[in-house]
This record gives sequence, C-alpha cells and structure tokens, in this order.
Amino acid sequence: MTGQGIRLLVGLGNPGEQYEATRHNVGFWFVDRIATSYREPFRAEPKFHGHLCRIRLLGSDLRMLKPSTYMNRSGQSIAAVARYFAIPPEQILIAHDELDLAVGQVRLKQGGGHAGHNGLRDTIGALASRDFWRLRIGIAHPGDRTLVTGYVLSRPSRADAEQIGRALVDAEGVLDELVGGRFQLAMNRLHSARRDQC
Repeated sequence: MTGQGIRLLVGLGNPGEQYEATRHNVGFWFVDRIATSYREPFRAEPKFHGHLCRIRLLGSDLRMLKPSTYMNRSGQSIAAVARYFAIPPEQILIAHDELDLAVGQVRLKQGGGHAGHNGLRDTIGALASRDFWRLRIGIAHPGDRTLVTGYVLSRPSRADAEQIGRALVDAEGVLDELVGGRFQLAMNRLHSARRDQC
C-alpha cells in the first residue's frame, strides 16, 4: 500500500441515453458532477475505451474516467488508463452503486470482493488486484434477488434521486482528502454524514 492519494477516479455506468438516469449509473453522476464543478469536459478517448477528464487539484492531476464499455467490461477501460499513466490500484477510486447500503448513504473502503457487482468483478480481473478504493453509493436493495437487474436498470423515485444527489455532494466534499491521501479523514467525514438516515 502507498500513502499517496487518488490519481484516477472512475465512475461506473452504462453508456447511452436510455441508461443515463438509472440507478446503475450513479458512478457516472458523481464524476459528471465534479467535471461540472471544475468546468472541465469529458472527451472521448477510443484508446481507453471511455471518456476522460482531467482536473488540477492540490497541485496534482486527477483524471476521471467514464468507461464507454458496458458495465460488465468496465475493467478493460480502467486497466487501459491505469497502464498508460502508470497508476497503481491503490491510487484508483471507483464510484459505483451499492445495493447493500440505504439510499442516501455513501461509504469509502479499500479492497474487498465484488459482491456480485459486474463492474467491480471485471475490474478486479483486469487489474489483477482488489486493492483499489471504492466509493459505495447506496441505492438500497429491491428485497428480492430476482428483481435486482430490473431495479438497477430503472430510474429511482424523485425522493430517492434527491437523497442520492445529497450523498454525491457529501462525497464531492471530501475530494481534497482523497487526492491528498487523507483517507481516514475522508472516511470519518463521509461515514458520519446523515446518520439520521442509517
């Protein structure tokens, strides 16, 4: 493990207008929010199988990626960027939807399995590592595993979308800590936010 901060921030999602507003695309929502805040566009990068944006933060480059592969091939894009810019897994943060967290919760962790998430599964295989960081954005579980696919590929209610939006604001609020490698501080701030919703 290194003590350095995040150099690559990946939002997971599916390309195409039909998926833009779905729960499975909350990772895209997060990186789009940051790009808008910094007034920097995402640009198509065919060699990386995705769209890339670069911002300057704390005197360092932070690259943000939206894979243009579908979710279950996300690792192809992530590994291509990581190899090209020599970014180790420990300096990669992947923002993704999380069924096991309530709507409006957001959690930061390093390592672990994929818990059935196809984007994480493919990334673990492509990087040959589980040591990347994850920003887990809660979308809640539909209650029955047979309903999961339809649920994640559908739009959240207006109330749920508003709670997710507030969670993304919380997550953007610790971006300096993430880039600066102050992960424990970022966790403390994120994990204490909106305890009334836990």
